[in-house]
Amino acid sequence: MDVITSNKNDRIRNVSALQKSKKSRTEQRAFVAEGIRLAEDVFRSGAGLIREVYASESFAQSGELKRLYDLAGGTAVTEPVLVKDSVFGAMSETVTPQGILCVVEQPQYGIDDMTGDKKVKLLILEDIQDPGNLGTMIRTAEAAGMNGVIMSRGTVDIFSPKVIRSTMGAVLRVPFTYADDLNPVLDGLRQKEIRSYAAYLRNGDNFKEVDYSDRAAIVIGNEGNGLSDGILEHCDRNVFIPMAGEVESLNAAVAAALLMYAL
Repeated sequence: MDVITSNKNDRIRNVSALQKSKKSRTEQRAFVAEGIRLAEDVFRSGAGLIREVYASESFAQSGELKRLYDLAGGTAVTEPVLVKDSVFGAMSETVTPQGILCVVEQPQYGIDDMTGDKKVKLLILEDIQDPGNLGTMIRTAEAAGMNGVIMSRGTVDIFSPKVIRSTMGAVLRVPFTYADDLNPVLDGLRQKEIRSYAAYLRNGDNFKEVDYSDRAAIVIGNEGNGLSDGILEHCDRNVFIPMAGEVESLNAAVAAALLMYAL
């Protein structure tokens, strides 16, 4: 098998663009999953979405490639592209490259995909900015059995490398979508008898004392500003998390975790 030896190769340049540019990811509807752990998740949970597989020469010699392909369970996956170790280092976004990455088609979902069950649990996010927070929320949403995640356009790109790493593969298993305007989304959920519970600091009900609906959505706001007044007006109920000491607020991902598990 031929080995790519130049950083200027068009395929290498394209992977680098997908790593660095939201515009490239959006135009190609693809993202990069890098590292052995993420590769395992992709081969196991999203093998049908894999467009390309890149492996360094040293990784290819380790025998790990065959193990990864076996995880696909019979799903046809494109042949790996081998690259020189130094070239892989140049296309990598991690401090210590592990020698394996996949270019993956972005999964597409709609709100109807998340709301068809008799019992529904949703996470709605307004303008979350920190990639680690969003990734942690997606990962926790899977653990808490959420039906899906709906995000405002002002929320960080879920397909950025930092978010993808933080999700630990959950991005392949939790339905999600972006909305241009969350207000009509909340109104539409109400028509589907899905009640929305806004995380709010200043007033509302103690989240531990609320009798949540079987069809419910938790709404979390921006790390610095919380939820906007417009969003609050479209939510059904405000809830707060009691805090001792002089703490003014909780990390957004921590608050989201507590409320998701409360459902």
